[in-house]
Amino acid sequence: MFLRISKSVRVLAVACCLAAIAAASFRSAHAGATPSGKHKVYISVDMEGVAGTVTADQLGPTGFEYERFRRFMTNEALAAVQAAKHAGATEIVVSDSHGNGENLLIELFPADVKIVRSWPRHGSMMAGLDASFDAALFVGYHASTTNPHGVRAHTFSSAHLAKVALNGDAVTEGEFNAAYAGAFGVPVIFASGDDVAMAELKSRLGNLETVETKIALGFHSAETLTPEASSNRIQAGAEAAFARLHDFKPYVVKPPITLEVTFKNYTPAEMLTYLRVVERVDSHTIRFVGKDMAEVSDFIDFVDTYSADMTP
Repeated sequence: MFLRISKSVRVLAVACCLAAIAAASFRSAHAGATPSGKHKVYISVDMEGVAGTVTADQLGPTGFEYERFRRFMTNEALAAVQAAKHAGATEIVVSDSHGNGENLLIELFPADVKIVRSWPRHGSMMAGLDASFDAALFVGYHASTTNPHGVRAHTFSSAHLAKVALNGDAVTEGEFNAAYAGAFGVPVIFASGDDVAMAELKSRLGNLETVETKIALGFHSAETLTPEASSNRIQAGAEAAFARLHDFKPYVVKPPITLEVTFKNYTPAEMLTYLRVVERVDSHTIRFVGKDMAEVSDFIDFVDTYSADMTP
């Protein structure tokens, strides 16, 4: 007599085996990594790369779909959290890195997860990360402003910036943030977002694990996974990343670091050269040389955030 096993049971068994392998690999790779024995994971979460996101209708509080998409964004972040926990992570920090930095539904996260919220903050999309972390993951990321393809493609500010470059090479937010993490010796092991964004990241960072949440059809259009399918794939992809953690190396940009920022308008480039540490490269572009990624990150945050009428 043969025992008939349902497809769902087989899938569950495979998933459990993968999770066990990932956990064993993660613990083995980090045995004795810190005096406390803690294994720390950092998850930076944006929104443009979340499944279904295509226009401002989903991306901000005034959009009619925003409240639903806050939940979808949260669920994709939670999928990465669960993967980290299955891999043996004992400390997880999740960075709300979209818009006002107050998008994630924090009450839905496990009690032992810490959330980084709102702005300004040193480290920007990677605030709170330091050398004690073992790995970083990017969820909901998008392509760069210099890419002619990709859903809602931009670099840090879709309103103000036309290009951001490090040591002469235009970068994506993902590459910039990976360089920030790399300065602390922390590798980026996983990313999710549209197909264009993932191809762009792989071309810069190497063969990291990625999940395509949608296929870009235009700046405001895509063929997308459903939210449930996207979250499931993110958890599986992140678990696969943890299972081969030893394959990943920190992405390091050699200091001193030359930052070039191209604005969409003339005046910012003109006024910033009133600061003697800033050089004007052309009508729209300025150059700043920082001693490390932390200084470069602070500079670009200041440039894009400062306003004389700020209150309080």
